[in-house]
Amino acid sequence: MIIQPKIRGFICTTAHPEGCAKVVESQIKFVKAEGHFEGPKNVLIIGASTGYGLASRIVATFGYGAKTIGVFYEKEADEKRTASAGWYNTAAFEAFAHQENYYAKSINGDAFSNQIKQETADLIRRDLGKVDLVVYSLASPRRVHPNTERVYSSVLKPIGKTFVGKTVDPMRGEVKEITLEPATSDEIAETVAVMGGEDWAMWIDFLAKENLLADGVKTLAYDYVGPELTYPIYKEGTIGKAKEHILQTAAELQAKLKPYHGQALVSVNKALVTQASSAIPVVPLYISLLYKIMKEKGTHEGCIEQINRLFKNHVYTQAANSRDKDGRIRIDDLEMQKDVQQKIMELWPKVNTDNLGDLTDIEGYRDEFHRLFGFGVDGINYAAEVNPVVKIESIG
Repeated sequence: MIIQPKIRGFICTTAHPEGCAKVVESQIKFVKAEGHFEGPKNVLIIGASTGYGLASRIVATFGYGAKTIGVFYEKEADEKRTASAGWYNTAAFEAFAHQENYYAKSINGDAFSNQIKQETADLIRRDLGKVDLVVYSLASPRRVHPNTERVYSSVLKPIGKTFVGKTVDPMRGEVKEITLEPATSDEIAETVAVMGGEDWAMWIDFLAKENLLADGVKTLAYDYVGPELTYPIYKEGTIGKAKEHILQTAAELQAKLKPYHGQALVSVNKALVTQASSAIPVVPLYISLLYKIMKEKGTHEGCIEQINRLFKNHVYTQAANSRDKDGRIRIDDLEMQKDVQQKIMELWPKVNTDNLGDLTDIEGYRDEFHRLFGFGVDGINYAAEVNPVVKIESIG
């Protein structure tokens, strides 16, 4: 099969196995070049196949020599369709890990379900005994509640008033105005049910009940705050309510982990091109401006650089963690530097379709988006036939 990108809106419906493998390999090389550090030994990553979750798995394995179990929900290839990017990422990660004799196994299924939690618990008990790090990095637009079977769907909307602002269609290079009506109370509640901390807490409670949490265990969830420019859609919108719930959950989990001498941590990360962020209005235009400025300053980081810095300098270090007033780790510090944000605020009113290529790094945004799915990667012949069927070694 000759595999080319097929993009609809903010979704690419194809993925390239060799391209995805090359991207994973480059992330592994970065971590190995940074050297080994003391860190976790047995790690569970919930949402392990893309973005920050995948980066967490790579850093834990190749930076600390940890054994990892990854949980995700990805699609395998069939005779008509490629597998999802997350499937190819995981297949590549496991192949590289096993080449160097690292333990890495994966579970593919609905992480919200009781069945997958039980399968994961059984695997931990059999192979690892207990886990000392649980990373929660799940991004899903919907959730079937495991106890009630009610289906919840999230929305990306403002709260309280209609939002009017500008955004960009990155593939067409068009800056346009967008109007979003405010969310209803039901939509807010459903978004919190999908993207809030309830499932994170259910995972930790279940692992505790199964006696699978090691002494000193840490659990970590990822957050984003962003500048005031994005507040109406993000911090003050439906997704912001979900993130508030994550923070509340962290406080509750911190108390529950006291007998284990454990920690429940929330890390506020930098804005990056991910499958999730691509769907949020305003954010792609903001990221395009941010990338240009940070690349010019030499402070730009991707997922792997962010997570390596997070683990090395904040989660597994003897130095005092830098926390904000809400107790969150801030590795969005370089993004939120005053000169960076001031420059974005200066350019925001000026940017339009005609000057988009000059004022922003829209090309860099497109490149990063394509790389999420294994396209635009140096050294890959995209005109050549490739077998889309790739097996993940630890999934039968």
